Amino acid sequence: MIETSKLKKSYGTFEALKGIDLRVEAGDVYGFIGPNGAGKTTTIRIVTTLLEPTSGVARVDGHDVREDKELIRGMIGYMPDNFGVYRDMTVTEYLLFFAAAYGIEHRNRASLVSGLLELTDLSVKKDALIDNLSRGMQQRLGLARTLVHDPKVLILDEPASGLDPRARIEIREILRELQRMGKTILLSSHILPELQTLCTRVGILERGELVAQGSVAEVVAQAAKDAEVELRTTDDARSQVVAKEVPGVLDVTRHEGEPLRVRVARDLDLAALSGHLAGRGLYVRHMVKRDPSLEEVFMTLTRGLVQ
Repeated sequence: MIETSKLKKSYGTFEALKGIDLRVEAGDVYGFIGPNGAGKTTTIRIVTTLLEPTSGVARVDGHDVREDKELIRGMIGYMPDNFGVYRDMTVTEYLLFFAAAYGIEHRNRASLVSGLLELTDLSVKKDALIDNLSRGMQQRLGLARTLVHDPKVLILDEPASGLDPRARIEIREILRELQRMGKTILLSSHILPELQTLCTRVGILERGELVAQGSVAEVVAQAAKDAEVELRTTDDARSQVVAKEVPGVLDVTRHEGEPLRVRVARDLDLAALSGHLAGRGLYVRHMVKRDPSLEEVFMTLTRGLVQ
C-alpha cells in the first residue's frame, strides 16, 4: 500500500534520507520508529505529497507521489504531530467544515459526523467548543477529521504525543477499531511498548537509513543475538554455577528472592538446559524465555543524533 525504493532527500550537503526501501502492506498497522532527527517526518511528508524527494520512488497504492498528488491526497488521511484546530468552533462545526471541504454531499454530512463522533467517543462533546477540550479529546478530534473522506490509508505522526496514560489507551483502542475496519495505518511514535502490542510490522530508521523492518518478532530476531531466561530450580544457588556449563548459556545472575536471570544464545534449546540441570539433581520449577522488548532492540540499533 505504501512503498518506497531508494528514497533520498537532501538539504544541501545534508542527507536526511539515504535511500530507504519502506514496505507497508494493505491492512498493516506499521510502526515507524526512530530517534529525533532520524528522518521519520521527512519520509511522512514525502509520502503525503507535501515534500518532493531528491531521488528515488515513493508510491501509495501504486500511485507515484510526484505524478499523482491529487489522487493520493484523496486516499490518505494525514494527522501531523501538531495540527491546527479552529478553537472558536464547536466539535460538530469543525467536522462539518471538513466534510464540506472534502466535497461530501450536504445531505450525508450530518450522519457522517455523527458516526465519526461515535467512533472517536466524542458524541458527548459534540456541542463543546474546541478550546474547551482536553489535549486527548483534541487528538481524538484530529483523528476524526482525518477520517472524514473515508481514506484507505492513515498516516499518523505521534498521535499520542503529550497524552496522559488514559488518553493514550483511548487512542490505541480507536486505532485497533480502525484496523478491524481494514484501514492501513502508518504510525510514528516514541511510545514503543504500545507499538509492540499494536503493530503488525515495524521499521526502525536511524540517521536516514532503515536499519530494520518486519514483524516485531522478525525485527527482534534481526537485532538480538541473545535472550533472557527466568529460572527457578530446587537449588538456585547451585544452579547458578551448573547452568554455566551448558553451551549457549552466556551468563547467569542471581539476586536474593528473585529468579535466576540466565542470558542465553537465541538458538539455545531450553530442553538442553533443563536436562543438564536435572542430570545434576536440580529440577526446574519455573522457566520462561523472554526475548528483548522493542524498546531494548531500539536502543541496540540506534544511537540518535551526534552531539
